[in-house]
Amino acid sequence: MMTTTLRPTEPLQRGSDGALSRHYTVCVNSRPVGAIHLATHPSFGQAVAQIRDLRIEEPDRRRGRGTVAALAAEEVARGWGCGQLEIRVPADAEPALRLATMLGYVHRNRGMEKRLAAAAPELPAGSRGRPMTEAEFGPWAERGIAEYTRDWADRGVPETEARARSERDNERLTERGLATGSALFSVLEHDGVRVGILWVEFIGDKAFVYDVETEEAFRGRGHGRSLMLLAEAQTIASGRRVLGLNVFAGNTPAERLYESMGYETVGYSMYKSLL
Repeated sequence: MMTTTLRPTEPLQRGSDGALSRHYTVCVNSRPVGAIHLATHPSFGQAVAQIRDLRIEEPDRRRGRGTVAALAAEEVARGWGCGQLEIRVPADAEPALRLATMLGYVHRNRGMEKRLAAAAPELPAGSRGRPMTEAEFGPWAERGIAEYTRDWADRGVPETEARARSERDNERLTERGLATGSALFSVLEHDGVRVGILWVEFIGDKAFVYDVETEEAFRGRGHGRSLMLLAEAQTIASGRRVLGLNVFAGNTPAERLYESMGYETVGYSMYKSLL
């Protein structure tokens, strides 16, 4: 009889903020066949755990080892008091995606990237980007708390944790302000009227769209595409050639827009309730 178990390779790691983390060896009858790393979520705290890594060695794949290891990780996460478990699956890892789906994980959001050309794209006639003003920054950041909380809560994150994350992110954002060297906060105008907001962060050799939003009264007129063209131009101007973003599951208009502009999926974030 084959028995798959998790064997800790280190003591339980506890951060000063209460974060938990532990690495395990996946064993079959005490024989090592892989590894798994389980930790609480850096943004949502102890209510949400993450499988940060799960690997089964090639000779032992397709024998159910990964399934049992993932189920064992769920029990560990429950013991930590977590009500939800999350996993990030690379887009090209089809077996891992099938496994996660079979185990009941639900797609929450996906990461997408685009490799950009050397020449910056031009905005449509009548459209232009300008820096966000201090008068615009405060209300925009504050409004984001409610919207960000709703986005996460609608996709399985406990509302208390979702709001706590939104408030923490907002606090960090407002502390940095418009002068943050690693970010650009912009407004898109069309024929002199504000039609959208854009927030781009520069991290290493890539840029990321953290927020792109068309004003409600001007949606459906192509301004979302113009905002993304502005983000691409800003990325190229910074000397970078890769622009990334995250899009929530169910946001079909945004998914179609990004796909039509050449963005490719690089990974899926999936979650499962442990209650």
